[in-house]
Amino acid sequence: MIHVGIIGYGYWGPNLVRNFFSQQECNIKTVADSRPNRLEDLKKLYPSIKAVQDADEIINDPEIDAVIIATPINSHFSLAQKALTNGKHVLIEKPMASSVMECEKLIELSLQKNLVLMVDHTFLYTGAVEKIKEIIDNDILGNIKYLDSTRINLGLFQPDINVLWDLAPHDLSILRYLYNATPYSINATGISHTDNGVENIAYMTINYTSGFIAHLNCSWSSPVKVRMMMIGGDKKMIVYNDVEPTEKIKVYDTAYQLKTDEDKKQILVDYRVGDIYVPKINNKEALASVASDFITSIRESKLPRSSYIIGLDIIKMLEAAEKSIKNNGVEVKLS
Repeated sequence: MIHVGIIGYGYWGPNLVRNFFSQQECNIKTVADSRPNRLEDLKKLYPSIKAVQDADEIINDPEIDAVIIATPINSHFSLAQKALTNGKHVLIEKPMASSVMECEKLIELSLQKNLVLMVDHTFLYTGAVEKIKEIIDNDILGNIKYLDSTRINLGLFQPDINVLWDLAPHDLSILRYLYNATPYSINATGISHTDNGVENIAYMTINYTSGFIAHLNCSWSSPVKVRMMMIGGDKKMIVYNDVEPTEKIKVYDTAYQLKTDEDKKQILVDYRVGDIYVPKINNKEALASVASDFITSIRESKLPRSSYIIGLDIIKMLEAAEKSIKNNGVEVKLS
């Protein structure tokens, strides 16, 4: 039995508690939150779980094997560092930390102590993303050429992080999972419509040496909620609409071939438009799979799907995007 403590019972905390509570090989011993009213809500639903206001009571408890951190990003590093130092396995809400330097320190510490360090990129465990991964791995799309994502809504303006740090980790994690390659460079532009200089609309382009390109559109200022991703291959293409309740994925038998007319020096395009296929996907709750993967990784000493490797790569891309935004969209190369 793996004994866990959860730090943070705000927006995402109740979902974490519910899913870890249902894991057979897991016992939630303690939940910490600085707000007494949130702990009162916890006690009503889970009287068996100890409720505390101080996170150190979890971190310093020798009976707790693993710590789950669901707090604002600026506290991720300090809490995770304390937990790892005290010999606890750690699951952190996305994004992993506030900087590449912080991530690298956490990774080094986890490796030194042989502890699992995982980031909760929940979308990697959804039935839709798993199906897309299966389609790509089976070469149904052919050679992947591009990924284009739109994640916009009339959202909650964050006071300390811009819209890319808030929304883009979802799509960057999917990108990193589906297309397992390191980007060459990042371009990003954005605008702040508030006085604090925090961008509420931003566009991010991820460039690869292979010619593959990815583009993200993120906004807190849209009148409608859109969660759509398009993935184009040279055989077929996919449209992934996460707000669609039943037909989240559509595979289009659509492609094009380029030919050069040597006499006229023109490019000729041969288009093919065929059938649309709607694959069946698993409607499981993704967070339950996150919980299961974390517990299994601890028990079997294995790397989870949403590992620190993906977590670090996403922070590298976000740091580069922030640098690009502050320099009017200049290309920032990734080392």
